[in-house]
Amino acid sequence: MTPELKIAQEHGGCGTGDCGCDSGKGGCGCGGKEHEAVVVQAEVKPEILTAEKLEQITGSKLTTTYTGDLPHQTQSLCPECTRILPSLVFAEDNKVWIQRECPEHGEIKEVYWEDLEMYNKAKGFGTKPKNLENPNMRLLPNLGANCPTDCGLCRRHKSHTALGNLVVTNRCDLSCWYCFFYAKEGEPIYEPSMQLLKNMLLDYRNERPVPTNAIQITGGEPSIREDIVEVVKMAKGIGFDHIQFNTNGITIAREPEMAVKLHDAGANVIYMSFDGVSPRTNPKNHWEAPYALDAFRKGKQHVVLVPTVIRSVNDHEVGKIINFGLNNLDIVKAVNFQPVSLVGRMPAKVRERQRITIPGTIRAIEEQTDGAIAREDWFTVPCVSRITHFIEAMTKKAQYDLTIHFACGMGAYVYLDRENKKVIPITRFADVEGLTEYLDVLAEEISAGKMTKVGAGARVLFKLNSFTDKKNMPKDLNFGNLLWKMLIKHDYSAVGALQTKMMFIGMMHFMDKYNYDIERVERCDIHYVMPDGRILPFCTFNVIPEIYRDKVQSQYSSSVADWSKRYPNFKYDGDKYHRDIKALTNGEPYQKHYVKQVDYFKV
Repeated sequence: MTPELKIAQEHGGCGTGDCGCDSGKGGCGCGGKEHEAVVVQAEVKPEILTAEKLEQITGSKLTTTYTGDLPHQTQSLCPECTRILPSLVFAEDNKVWIQRECPEHGEIKEVYWEDLEMYNKAKGFGTKPKNLENPNMRLLPNLGANCPTDCGLCRRHKSHTALGNLVVTNRCDLSCWYCFFYAKEGEPIYEPSMQLLKNMLLDYRNERPVPTNAIQITGGEPSIREDIVEVVKMAKGIGFDHIQFNTNGITIAREPEMAVKLHDAGANVIYMSFDGVSPRTNPKNHWEAPYALDAFRKGKQHVVLVPTVIRSVNDHEVGKIINFGLNNLDIVKAVNFQPVSLVGRMPAKVRERQRITIPGTIRAIEEQTDGAIAREDWFTVPCVSRITHFIEAMTKKAQYDLTIHFACGMGAYVYLDRENKKVIPITRFADVEGLTEYLDVLAEEISAGKMTKVGAGARVLFKLNSFTDKKNMPKDLNFGNLLWKMLIKHDYSAVGALQTKMMFIGMMHFMDKYNYDIERVERCDIHYVMPDGRILPFCTFNVIPEIYRDKVQSQYSSSVADWSKRYPNFKYDGDKYHRDIKALTNGEPYQKHYVKQVDYFKV
């Protein structure tokens, strides 16, 4: 046991130090002399591990702000008992690790990020929080003393909802082993009424200072809900401009007309699972995906491909997945990789074999694209917060602000030169870091009254071209003019034309109990609304289901008997999809999408 973890064991736990006395300097954190002993019984709530104690035993200054240098103090969970534990984030072997020790279940050490250099670059884009003005909405005030086990959102939360998930069913036509949840044989059916769904959507819209404007309709598999088109229409009518529809695409492949119905109802982005380009890596929807894409073309939909990346399972195909997206750039506007969240109990050796983080996935992309998309081309999601601050300063109006933790997600934009069969990341002709730093400085000057909005606009016009490299910029792209229209005129029409030539590649790593960092969950902006009125971060809703997802949804679910009375012909197996592989493989859409492709990354 390391010295710092011995201290963590002796002084960890709930972190409240609440033993009832208040006299001065005790080991429990309360100050009482009678509590100086550090031998802690399981039922006693010992003091939280302090930065000062760790500095004494490590010899290094321990940072406590979330963008501080390593080693860094945070809090995590015990994967076995969900106890809140003081934790240490530190560097070792050019990787970043998170480590803590539970008094009952022992030491837990897990890889946090697989590249120290990328971690240090990302943390440079840490940003100010954008707290909610009305946390918990219609619930009682909650100070979040026991985050994340008393979530709601609470007053500690530092981000508004950027994307709100709405679970419309827990039924699914598949049974994927790594899925967060679906109704298994004999389990209750969760399928909220239209009125309940409306109440949940209104909870999102009532957030202040920024009402939620983007939602994702999800499940289970939402397309098997009979009134799903009406659900989409209702969301559009309530005022959501951006409506994502999360699907495996199987229902749409079998019923192509549904793509048109969803589009007409208001769904403008399809979030489609796509774990690989071969049957081995993508048994979920390998055969149906081409048919679904053709249906979405007719429905004039934009598609985001969503691969769950698992080391030793499909990480060797991440480059081919991007290539597949580029071959369908007329409708595929993004590929959003999700390194696997290892939910449930899992031995260390299995975790080591399957665990992959954001830098690990990026490294695989760099290797498989022969450097066409390199790790230098990626930026952490909150880098765009600097642009938001500038627009807020110019408009004097609260804007969507992606204030998530820098370790949660990264992204890269690439331009496709079809004529030369070349992929060009935006960083090859634009100084992203320099531009965002400059806009952040201008925003501060405007806010401080040192510069007028007219003056700021003039300076941006004068300076913009210095952040672009015309020599390497695609000939048909005037990036400086595009930025001017977006930043100063707030005209985004030119972006639509670009979407036929550019694709976003995203990376979002949701946590599990092994790599859990409470600082990350406090800044989460991808949320779930529950039928009881609470709004939860993704990584509390799905990672602690016994407190949130499963517990609350069970209270609003129908028993098998009740569901069967409403739907006499219902059978769990009746929901499940059974494919004809031979017929699908021989079809023209399959051949077009998998056989007749251009390889933009010939290695």
